[in-house]
Amino acid sequence: MNDAKMNPVEAMPDPSRRKFLNTAALAGLAGAGMSVGLSACNKETAPAPAAAPATAPAAAPAAAHAASDLKLHMAPGELDTYYGVWSGGHSGECRVLGLPSGREIKRIPTFNIDCMSGWGITNESKKVIGTRPDGQLKYKTGDTHHIHGSYTDGTYDGKYFWVNDKIHGRLGRIRGDIFECDAITEIPNIQGFHGIFSDKRDPVDQAINHTTRVFCGNEFHIPQPNDGRDLDDPTKYYCLFTCVDAETMEVRWQCKVDGNMDLVATSYDGRFACSNQYNTEGGARYEDMMSAEMDACVFFDVARIEKAIKDGKSFTVGSSKVPVVDGTKAANPDPKTALTAYVPVPKNPHGVNASPDGKYMICSGKLSPTCTVIEVAKVADFLDGKLDDIRKAVVAEVEVGLGPLHTTYDGRGNAFTTLFLDSQIVKWNIAKAIQFHNGDKAAQYVVDRIDVHYQPGHISANMGETKEASGQFLAVGCKFSKDRFLPVGPMHPENEQLIDIRGEKMVLLADHPVHPEPHDFIIVNRDIIKTRQVGVLEAHPLAIKDAKESGVTRDGNKVTVKIASQAPAYSLREFELKVGDEVTLILTNLDKVEDLSHGFAIPKYDINFVVNPLETKSVTFKADKPGVFWCYCTHFCHALHLEMRTRMLVRP
Repeated sequence: MNDAKMNPVEAMPDPSRRKFLNTAALAGLAGAGMSVGLSACNKETAPAPAAAPATAPAAAPAAAHAASDLKLHMAPGELDTYYGVWSGGHSGECRVLGLPSGREIKRIPTFNIDCMSGWGITNESKKVIGTRPDGQLKYKTGDTHHIHGSYTDGTYDGKYFWVNDKIHGRLGRIRGDIFECDAITEIPNIQGFHGIFSDKRDPVDQAINHTTRVFCGNEFHIPQPNDGRDLDDPTKYYCLFTCVDAETMEVRWQCKVDGNMDLVATSYDGRFACSNQYNTEGGARYEDMMSAEMDACVFFDVARIEKAIKDGKSFTVGSSKVPVVDGTKAANPDPKTALTAYVPVPKNPHGVNASPDGKYMICSGKLSPTCTVIEVAKVADFLDGKLDDIRKAVVAEVEVGLGPLHTTYDGRGNAFTTLFLDSQIVKWNIAKAIQFHNGDKAAQYVVDRIDVHYQPGHISANMGETKEASGQFLAVGCKFSKDRFLPVGPMHPENEQLIDIRGEKMVLLADHPVHPEPHDFIIVNRDIIKTRQVGVLEAHPLAIKDAKESGVTRDGNKVTVKIASQAPAYSLREFELKVGDEVTLILTNLDKVEDLSHGFAIPKYDINFVVNPLETKSVTFKADKPGVFWCYCTHFCHALHLEMRTRMLVRP
């Protein structure tokens, strides 16, 4: 059927909604202090067009989308070209999408409880998530924000992906071979854990050209230690930047900073991690955090920090044993020995992103209509005593539109920045922005603008955070969808839009509804990801190697039940327990066939989990209800319309 007939232009949402949406977003973006520093672009000095008018042009008709030959609809059996690895927001999970189709392939339980897989129910997953002394989960909620992958030689290697939990200050790691979470670390002495980034090569040993550390920002400053003694003393409030070991997932060190941190980026040479900052005023309340016209992007010299710790120049906070160094301005007056460098940028910056050539970090102003281009080599010069003023590391500061947040790249010298208030993406050329900043007022650095729907936040191009950025397409996460999709009640889906960026002009290709509220994501070439389809029994200490090992053993009231599953049956037809027994049930899937996973559900005992081929999982529960309970396979185990099942008999 003709797409133009299916979606006539007159049926598209009324773009005048933008006026209302921008008004609401204005209040939401900055609260009471917004009027302090946000202004429209200066038309006299900047060649870039000003903010979008209240009534924007209508969305491009469907026929214009067809002009792009970027394939969006895969034929039956055809695979996507890219993996999209998405955070899941306050669902606490992550997601895997096929791109450019936008098809959701897998949901990865991480900080949440998942009824299908049994994440948060099995003993193995509880150990990863973390438990209280009574065995219950320490946390049942999470808020995944930013997700980044491991690198080798400046590009993704598919080994790991890391994601943060903003609520409880945790870092989760996802294995790229199975797309499952295998480790979670809770970071001490922080709240509002917002941004993360993996390093691209080792900062100490340059022979190691792969990820060894993950850096974690800290948005909400708190009194340190946060034990109730200094609630009303703002001078005791500060934030800690954290380094986590990529392999062990142990916290290596923390660094005290001035201000609050949003996002994190790392340099391609391994020397620097950096984070954009607001609240350089040091205010303890929201309204005290937005008076300064300039905030900062702070650079961390990782090797110097680790040498300082080795030399004993560190302290600890509260009950934590993690070494902390002082990276504040006051403690680092001499650049040649400083652990940190604070590059002034306007105002309440939100995003910082490294360009694929490794030369620049670009900070977005959020409450200033500007993007700031920082030359990484000049930051190094400042810390090496070769540059007298850190502000000289700024090689461009140009106006791009209202509410700039995040930036991605096409690998051809262009940056793409989301404009939250304008509901646009702006494409701008970095080299021309530098020319304009240096006095060439004829340099037209803005290349194109495109409307998105509505209030865009995160943005990522295919391989856009690697040296292999190739600029085929980008995805952008829009915080409001309004009438882009069928209404389903008060909670609207978010809108992830796909945009063709191969030509001079951007072309809107597709809308995809997603569960609220995803944040960041990355787009990875599919040939980088090497997945494993069948497990390895030796990797599971509790595995049953043969169905003959099945059975029930008792030690007082502690009972262990070992069961093997091999389609179409469990190895035990039934097993008996007594009321009051503490039961550990171990299930091994002995099937070796790809995609033959088995489930195990116990009615009335709130237990359900899935075991993949040649894997083992276990659950522990109290047999507190007498009776007959048919345990059955919940995952594709029908034989002659009878589920794989076994009887659990609990005698009084």
